[in-house]
Formats: sequence, C-alpha cells, structure tokens
Amino acid sequence: MNSTNLFSLAGKKGLILGIANDSSIAFGCARLMREMGAEVVASCLNDKARKFVEPHTQPLGIDLVNCDVEAEGELEAIVQHAVQKFGKLDFVIHSIAWAPLQDLHGDVVDSSREGFARAVSVSCHSFAELGKLCAPHMPDGGAMLAMTYLGSGEVVPHYGLMGPVKAALESVVRYMSLELGSKNIRVHAVSPGPILTRAASGIASFDELMATAQAKAPLQRLVKLDEIAQLSAFLCMEAASGMTGQTIYVDAGVHAMD
Repeated sequence: MNSTNLFSLAGKKGLILGIANDSSIAFGCARLMREMGAEVVASCLNDKARKFVEPHTQPLGIDLVNCDVEAEGELEAIVQHAVQKFGKLDFVIHSIAWAPLQDLHGDVVDSSREGFARAVSVSCHSFAELGKLCAPHMPDGGAMLAMTYLGSGEVVPHYGLMGPVKAALESVVRYMSLELGSKNIRVHAVSPGPILTRAASGIASFDELMATAQAKAPLQRLVKLDEIAQLSAFLCMEAASGMTGQTIYVDAGVHAMD
C-alpha cells in the first residue's frame, strides 16, 4: 500500500452516532474526519437536539439524521440511509451513553432494575446491534469504535451506575473484535479523560471529577476534544490495521497514575 494512504481518511465513508452539540465527542470526530476527506452520516437524538446540532454539521457537509436507539427501527433506518448514500461503510463510531438520572445519581446498589437495563441497552447493547447491522456493509473491512471511561475498571466517585455499564461495553468490544476479525473489521473502545459534554454534565459533582483528573494527569491538564478525535481518526486509518480489541486511553495520562 502507498504509504501516503496509511494516514489518510480521504474517500472513506463513515457513520457517527451521538452528536448533541458542538462539544460532543461525536461532533469532534465528525468534524475532524470531514476535514481529513471522509464522508460522514451522523446522528442526533431527535428534532429538539437537531436545532442545536445542525448549525454546526450543515456547514461541514455532514448528513445529519435523527436516531433514538431506543425507538424501534431507528437504528436500522440510519444504517440503511448511510449504506444507500455511500454504498458501503469504512468506519463506525458509537458515542452514546445514557441512564435515568435517578439511577445515575444514586448508589449502584440502589439502582432500579429497569433503569440499569435501560442504561445497558442504550449505552452498551446498541453498539453490538450497530455492529451486526453495519458489518455486512463493510466489504473492505474497517473500524468500529465505542466511547468508554476510566470508571469502567476502577471506582471513580460519583460515576456510579455508568461504571458497570462501561465495563460491559469494553467486554462487548473485545468479543466483537473476535467475531468480526475474520471480516477485517477492527473494534476498539476509546477511553477519553473527562471533558464537559452534555452527557457528562448529568454526572453528579462532575466539576470535582474534572479537577481530580487534572491534578493527577502527568500532562497537568485535561484532554481536549480535538485530541479525542485525533485518536479516533487514527484508529480508522489503514495505519492502525494491526490493532483490534483494545481499550485505548486519551486522558493526559490519568489512567497510569493509580
């Protein structure tokens, strides 16, 4: 392969789920990948979210589609839309996490069965569903990425219910890497440090969590949205062709300090 193509996304076709606003990890990824020559279909939750998202995606030529992964048929519909538009997919990024606030703000032992199940369904199982739907349309292989967090493998105060949910997501990533490896599809979990996104703002005492991360970080700062996008872009390039099944940190080094 021409070495100039190894670090390129030019001509790649991708689906990115989970833009809430211009601070979203999904938006950071979509913006950078468009700048690097990829074509992108992206999702926001609904029409209410669209008015906050479309002013940022439209100027970039990002095709924005509503998708609520809890609504029957909507995940299938956005995949079909992307496939009809592009003919195939080269990369898929899942950046969706949600839990009912009552369960998210309480202790894990106090979480409701229904709330726990919905958090797993939205934040974890939807990635497996996405993998099943997209894999047949990735004839050249490619990459599937999900977003996780340090609280999956160690206890982070106030992260609560999402810790076990992200642990399940990382396990799903490893199993998907085995199951899709024969199709040359690489699967990773990207683990950013805390940044102030709409989803993160629902976590109790998130300012305290960010301050703790900055104090512990070897780089003495928080990670930037663009840095999360840069790692994600690399993992979707041919240069990352030998990597799969990993949880990869982009957190200014916080994960190495415990």
